[in-house]
Amino acid sequence: MKNEFVKIDNITIPMYSMNTIVVGTGAAGYNAADSLYALGQKDIAILTEGINMGTSRNTGSDKQTYYKLGLEAQMTDSIMDMAKTLFSGGAMQGDIALVEAALSTKCFYKLVEIGVPFPHNEYGEFVGYKTDHDPSKRATSVGPLTSKRMTEMLQKQVASKNIFVFDSYRVISVLTKQDGNDISAVGLVAINMDDLEGENKGITLFNCTNIVYAVGGPAGMYLTSVYPESHTGASGVAFAAGAQGVNLTESQYGIASIKFRWNLSGTYQQVIPRYISTDKDGNDEKEFLDEYFSDTGKMLDAIFLKGYQWPFDPRKILDNGSSLIDILVYNETQVKGRRVYMDFMKNPTAAIKDGKFNFSLLGEESHTYLKNSDALFGLPIERLVKMNTPAIELYQNNGIDITKEYLEIAVCAQHNNGGLLGNMWWESNVKHLFPVGEVNGTFGVYRPGGSALNSTQVGSFRAAQFISKNYTDTAMESEKFISTISSQVSSIIKRANNIQKNMGSSSNVFTERDIIKANMTKNGAHIRSLESCEEGITFCKAKLANLFEETKIANHREYPEVFINWDILMSQYVYLSAIKEYIIHGGKSRGSYLIQNIKGQLPLDGLPDMFKFSLEDKVIADEIGFVNLKKDGNELSCDMVWEKVKPIPVTDNWFETVWNDYMDDNIIK
Repeated sequence: MKNEFVKIDNITIPMYSMNTIVVGTGAAGYNAADSLYALGQKDIAILTEGINMGTSRNTGSDKQTYYKLGLEAQMTDSIMDMAKTLFSGGAMQGDIALVEAALSTKCFYKLVEIGVPFPHNEYGEFVGYKTDHDPSKRATSVGPLTSKRMTEMLQKQVASKNIFVFDSYRVISVLTKQDGNDISAVGLVAINMDDLEGENKGITLFNCTNIVYAVGGPAGMYLTSVYPESHTGASGVAFAAGAQGVNLTESQYGIASIKFRWNLSGTYQQVIPRYISTDKDGNDEKEFLDEYFSDTGKMLDAIFLKGYQWPFDPRKILDNGSSLIDILVYNETQVKGRRVYMDFMKNPTAAIKDGKFNFSLLGEESHTYLKNSDALFGLPIERLVKMNTPAIELYQNNGIDITKEYLEIAVCAQHNNGGLLGNMWWESNVKHLFPVGEVNGTFGVYRPGGSALNSTQVGSFRAAQFISKNYTDTAMESEKFISTISSQVSSIIKRANNIQKNMGSSSNVFTERDIIKANMTKNGAHIRSLESCEEGITFCKAKLANLFEETKIANHREYPEVFINWDILMSQYVYLSAIKEYIIHGGKSRGSYLIQNIKGQLPLDGLPDMFKFSLEDKVIADEIGFVNLKKDGNELSCDMVWEKVKPIPVTDNWFETVWNDYMDDNIIK
């Protein structure tokens, strides 16, 4: 790595040059850097807003899952079987499904070797369990903080190799060059958040041959969210640089706590707590589910099944399905303006007979599970103590004692199944830009639970393989780099100047962010319509038009936050445009969202017509939508192209042929 100072617009700016910069310190980013180093590319560095800020380190669930090929003796599994499962979820490329299946064991065993304590039995079998959309028993876990343990162990690997980390740097631009119709990434602009008051306002240049973009999903888009508050994402930066989006309609939502952000899956639901709502001030308490479920047993089963079936799924709304609860929670919070809680201290009133929970009301699946868990007794909190005491301790460690207080909840954004386009080496349409992890839209519509963690490892390793074989050049000479990107950097400097002209005694940067986030929660979360998309798009364009001139900041520390607001708006604009085009294309409810259809079916009598919907009828299940952001001066637009998914490749794996190709370096290209 080389460092120097350069001048642009008479401002002295620090510049660092290297072969590859990795953006992000989650499970994908750390693995990319570690793999690059192991494969011989050591002219690398990592850049991050904050080592401890990402989703990988700060999220989990009741039993956070890692999904891989089945590795126990009594189950039959194969790479093709797993690829078919990934592919069958819809809108997933067949070649990527095959790669993620083929490399799942390699990446899993690496994690085991570096100290992630996945459980095995006395014979060395890594036993598993079934997870969402999983026909087999491929899932494994180290507990509620699997991704955190992965990240910590990978960080140790990176530290042992002395790979340099630029901490407290916010990426605000991907720098590019155009060659005919081809566009390539050549570097980054970032703000050094520990040096905001100097001449350069913290602006720092990174001149590099490759960018591994491991920035996570666009978490900052939503007000109602289970993403960690410290994680906002940086997808807008990539869209603005010309990176295509793919499957941007597909995100995942579910019930979560909102004071401390955490997915309420697994035993939190299986102990069958009370669901209550109140007015804004905590008065007028009522068990609102009773108003809609005519059969108490079906209500109790629906609550229980939220443990297995945590993500909102429109296929599980009708006939008193588990996702009806998500609809009813949304109706209370977003339509009626009330607050909703889970109460573990009392049993649902409708289930009480002679002062005790009437377990005979439960269906066979719920009853058998609780019986096998020795939990057919007591109150929800007592059943939770029996089945999963750490679930209680998790909240206690974060200032909430669910043995004594209600847990406030909402239906929250949780995972981005779409994202930036990547090929089977995880390279974007913007050459030399490799989106890996959640920011890459590889996941399709119905991904098996835990496949996202596998994808972080497979994708980052594949990117490292490709770079180490094909993109080994040193960064551009300084003068050539500056001549290539000076106009792009000048526009950044102009924006920074406009922001700092508005520094005074008052600030609106964070109040504006909440207003911006509310736009996506209202118009682009799990309840959608063509009209709401158009409303959201109009909002984004209006805000973007004058954002840098109209935002007020109170101090230098707030100036990078304006660029974050810009990134969130850019992401919202592209995502909402994709959702709009999906609806125009004939798309209906699927995945983890409901498309309003006034001619459709109402989940239950008594609900507003806004919940009428029709299920996706497979008309476009085998298509993928590719989105391009276009800029004509200050005018934004998006176009969307639909293509058939690639089938899973059927390979003729004659050993001598593969061996010769491998020995001749004809594989990684």
